[in-house]
Amino acid sequence: MSPPIHLVLGWSDWLSLFGHYLMLSLMSIGGAISTTSDMHRYLVEQHHWLTQSQFNDSIAIAQAAPGPNVLFVALMGWNVGINAGSVAAAFLGVLVTMVGIMVPSTTLTYLAAQWGHRNSELRVVRAFKQGMAPIVIALLISTGWILASANIHAATDWPLWAIAIFSGLVIWRTKVHLLWLLAFGALLGWFQLI
Repeated sequence: MSPPIHLVLGWSDWLSLFGHYLMLSLMSIGGAISTTSDMHRYLVEQHHWLTQSQFNDSIAIAQAAPGPNVLFVALMGWNVGINAGSVAAAFLGVLVTMVGIMVPSTTLTYLAAQWGHRNSELRVVRAFKQGMAPIVIALLISTGWILASANIHAATDWPLWAIAIFSGLVIWRTKVHLLWLLAFGALLGWFQLI
């Protein structure tokens, strides 16, 4: 992890962070990870509350750890609080970001799932489900782009791009389990081929 930056956050900043995560929660159709491009814009580019390294590390650590995918949000909140100067602020950051990202989407999902289950034969329900798939895919692609472009050598690292495209095609067109592709990538890295 990179060293913390020093922030002075007032209550209006914490409320702004909470409000932003409330809004992101309602956009997180493919899960919280699908909104990372906007989290990056807000936390790194607009407010400078996190460094690029802290942002990437939060996602990488949470994805490597066992447990729910949404843990990266807690790490981002923790890092904002640490950057604000105290462990108490770090716990406040975790609370603000996790409650903000979880409550609206969880409530909406629960209510929509009940309604959709009761009305699954309606044309509007079927159309909604089919229409959401391209949106989720686009949000996930934007997340991948943000994470990939953070590497300073990403534009010239053609083997990495070739492997990413190859892996995407294999996942799309075959039934090869994702773990085999991860193992293949680990071997390429082990032998320093990428």
